[in-house]
Amino acid sequence: MSQEYIKTVESFYQALACRDFASVLAMLDPGMEFYAAEKFIYAAGSPYIGPEAFRDGILARIESEWDGFAVLPEEILGAAEVVIARGRYRGKFRTTGIFIDAEFVHVFRFKEGRILALQSYTDTAQFRDAVDQVRSAAP
Repeated sequence: MSQEYIKTVESFYQALACRDFASVLAMLDPGMEFYAAEKFIYAAGSPYIGPEAFRDGILARIESEWDGFAVLPEEILGAAEVVIARGRYRGKFRTTGIFIDAEFVHVFRFKEGRILALQSYTDTAQFRDAVDQVRSAAP
């Protein structure tokens, strides 16, 4: 079963790269839970429960705040109903112009062929530094 799930994760990243968010959401279980890395700039709503919460809390915010944001997997491994991907987040925070190149690890859990849970781990300091200049410049 893990090969099938690895292919789903590959399709997930391909859909993200094409900004085909309808396909991304179709891969998610209705009860899907997204867990942002601790201290991540979008962690306040974590866990995001359901595809719409993931779309609104993560995908829409990234689309509105980042230029050229990419999720680039470098390695994808699977066993049973768990798939782990390692790669890089890259993009420029629109307001500050600061570019990030942060490593990530994603842990996917599946239920009946769909993504049930996604835990993200990343270098949250790079994201914080990219947005903190905006916060510190605010009156």
